Amino acid sequence: MATYKKRGYKPKTEKEKEVIDENLGENSTTAEVFDALDETASKTEDFVAANQKYIFIIIGVVAALVLSYLAYTKFVQEPANADGMNEMYHAQKQFNDAVNGISSDSLYNVALKGSEGKYGMLDIIKEYSGTPASNLANYYAGMAYLNLKDYKNAITHLDKFESEDQAAGPMAKGSIGDAFIQLEQPEQALKYYLQAAKMRTNELTAPTYYYKAGITALNLGKASEALGYFNTIKSTYPNAPEASSVEVFIGKAQAMSNK
Repeated sequence: MATYKKRGYKPKTEKEKEVIDENLGENSTTAEVFDALDETASKTEDFVAANQKYIFIIIGVVAALVLSYLAYTKFVQEPANADGMNEMYHAQKQFNDAVNGISSDSLYNVALKGSEGKYGMLDIIKEYSGTPASNLANYYAGMAYLNLKDYKNAITHLDKFESEDQAAGPMAKGSIGDAFIQLEQPEQALKYYLQAAKMRTNELTAPTYYYKAGITALNLGKASEALGYFNTIKSTYPNAPEASSVEVFIGKAQAMSNK
């Protein structure tokens, strides 16, 4: 086993001197590596010592930012979101009544703009910006505008809505597709139908939007593409309501592809 020469040590015999010299020769490279590491460590220590004031300031700033974010979330954003959800109750009720067919157009407008001193969805979006309440209000606003046939505003609000929910997220994207159909922009509609279909693999939304994507693709003359969407419904979602009529469209797509 190689040994390093101890500082201040003098060999007592000629033989011992030869052994030490031999060991030093064999381990000179290793010694250089350790010397370099020692030098680097020393420079690092010197840097820390010389700049520790600034390092502590940086650490303090980062810690303050983290604590500020946590405090903002706990004491500002969460209470604001709770207030926003409470304020939304009136507008939600008007929206639900409109969906159920009770003076629908006027109630959709009330849901959007509010009434009797109560906030509408547009107020919630503005006053509680950045909160989940504002995000949800974008969904309601978009759907209200869609029902009022104001398709551009429907697209604007639905495109701002984000959700991890199994249904709401795909329905927002799919409704944007519906709006583009009404605006006679089928290429854009197809894009959003596909986003909606692929967003969640469930039987509630995916087959619906694959179906709409297939029909839109057929109307655009994209028969092979449409065939793929219809076959996806047939193979992956055989129990979905859309599967009962998909064979007809598969036949149409095949016939168009063979022309």
